[in-house]
Amino acid sequence: MKICMFTNTYLPHVGGVARSVSTFAEDLREAGHAVRIIAPTFAEKDRGPAEDVVRVPAFQNFNGSDFSVRIPVPGIIDDTIREFKADIIHSHHPFLLGDAALRAARTFDLPLVFTHHTLYENYTHYVPLDSKVLKRFVINLATQYANLCNQVIAPSTSVKNLLIERGVKSAVEVLPTGIDLEFFQNGDGGRFRQKHRIDRDTVVIGHVGRLAREKNLPFLARAVARYIKENPAACFVVAGRGDAEPDIREIFRENNIAERLIMPGNFTGNELADCYVAADIFVFASRSETQGLVLAEAMAASTPVIALSASGVDDVMRDEVNGIRLDADAFEEEFARVLAEALADRSRLEEWSRNALATARGFSREKSAARLADLYEKTISGSHYPHLTETDIFDSARLAIRTEWELLQEKAAAAVGSFSEDQPER
Repeated sequence: MKICMFTNTYLPHVGGVARSVSTFAEDLREAGHAVRIIAPTFAEKDRGPAEDVVRVPAFQNFNGSDFSVRIPVPGIIDDTIREFKADIIHSHHPFLLGDAALRAARTFDLPLVFTHHTLYENYTHYVPLDSKVLKRFVINLATQYANLCNQVIAPSTSVKNLLIERGVKSAVEVLPTGIDLEFFQNGDGGRFRQKHRIDRDTVVIGHVGRLAREKNLPFLARAVARYIKENPAACFVVAGRGDAEPDIREIFRENNIAERLIMPGNFTGNELADCYVAADIFVFASRSETQGLVLAEAMAASTPVIALSASGVDDVMRDEVNGIRLDADAFEEEFARVLAEALADRSRLEEWSRNALATARGFSREKSAARLADLYEKTISGSHYPHLTETDIFDSARLAIRTEWELLQEKAAAAVGSFSEDQPER
């Protein structure tokens, strides 16, 4: 197959969507499929061979977010699809390049798959005039977009149920991003501790991810700080970068334990696996996750987890089996108490560690990639938009008009629905 993926975030950006796209693309190519990725230009040096990644001009980090706003340049995308002779389009966002994916799918009569990676309503704080109405608009926009697609992918069962509850009528399949089990199992925790001057006997509490405002990181930092103030032979390793980094540092300074906080930045390659293995326990407090990919990665490194219940997290966490799952509205004091109890019981941690690895085996890259390829095949064979080898001028104009009308209807319906006072936020 020839698969064309559209994404608003991609390497060298570090984040769940970028990693998901790159992981699936690599594994699909390994299985013999051709994958072309259409993504925004990035401020840093772009990664990936030019023939595999087509960069479109874009404004970076819109309003401090991880999204890039593309600059419309006629011809780049259509020329790419035409030259590549794609069999299917896969959109990873419902707006920006998501709109471009829909236009390309309609223009070339190709089936469109959409992965609902993110609970987009949790990102409205990056837009001026954030409000409940705006959150409803974003929810409705993603729902309307999903209903214009042939197939929708949810990264977890909880997200699938949420999408159906919100009104998605298109077929929805659960398909999490796969993880490289062998890579994380082979991490060297001792090497990480030595590099960052962490004593062998120091208890390491770990966290990996984007340090973004929507990740509930001040809560996590305050909870961990409570534990460390009472247990000086412990440290908090926070790997990643983002706008919440100053808040985390300030919380540890206020508690006079700044020296127990280690923030080494973003990790890739062996350092990432080493970081997971070095941790005695992994902590997580985000309520905006759709899959909880970092939890599965931690578990692949045999590291148990303490996390708040959330969409996506609940598909990975097994309370008192591979860690502790607290209620979403748990207080910082409760999180700190549970953390202390877990770290005080080494036999229980060892049991959780074994169970964590068993959980991670259900998220292997090989299984996920094979399932995605199978889903593509089924979508192509059952598509309402059969592939046409030639499209005359009249058909091109008709398809363009229909696509723009669909996009206009999508946004109009989302806008009207957002002002409904009796519409619940879900």
